[in-house]
Amino acid sequence: MSVRGLFGVALVTALAGCGGARHVVVETTAPPTPLCATLPRAANVSYAAIVRTPLVAFRSPGHGRIARFGLLNVNGVDTVFAVRGISCDARWLHVQLPLRPNGVTGWVRAGRVDRITVSTRIVVDLSDRMVRFYKDGRLALRSRAAIGASATPTPLGRYYVNQRLIPDDPDGPFGPGAIGISAFSPVLTGWAQGGPVAIHGTNEPWSIGRAVSNGCIRIPNDVDERLFAEAPAGTPVIIKR
Repeated sequence: MSVRGLFGVALVTALAGCGGARHVVVETTAPPTPLCATLPRAANVSYAAIVRTPLVAFRSPGHGRIARFGLLNVNGVDTVFAVRGISCDARWLHVQLPLRPNGVTGWVRAGRVDRITVSTRIVVDLSDRMVRFYKDGRLALRSRAAIGASATPTPLGRYYVNQRLIPDDPDGPFGPGAIGISAFSPVLTGWAQGGPVAIHGTNEPWSIGRAVSNGCIRIPNDVDERLFAEAPAGTPVIIKR
């Protein structure tokens, strides 16, 4: 599969904290900008943006620099944002960023990204330790999963698939594929790349259904292969209890 297939796939030798990217966030202040227009809404459709020209994310359009992003992230895959809205003049997109703090949003120039539609969704229910995958609004896959231990919990929230990584060893601790999401561990802040979270396979099948991970969501390897093949970057990921 090419690097750009399904909006970005890369080989990875190590997934510290489960895979992700880290950018320096510059704390600034800027006047609030009202979201005066929203994207067209359709049932079971979300929007994502793939960076095509290096850009800066701002706290409001053109003001309050947050971070700079290139075409590729630190793991060599496409830089992807989840789109939350658009400015009245359609020149700016309001996007969720793959940064700490979890769920942080910013504004990027619409002309520097390709906007795509996504009809898939992943829901992780920590209470019953289940992963459910929806396609065009219909349940397409479900599986028991291992979740974060009490000391290293899986973070609740609304995220998105921001990268898809292929480990060197399909029989290793991450299985045949790691679906990186825009969430970070709330406690493992010192880990490489900031302690990012992923949904991935495992070489410890006994752990499925237990709260034992460092915050990542582990699923059986056969399920991991299916989910990896069908969940493109930009897919919304809801982690709830």
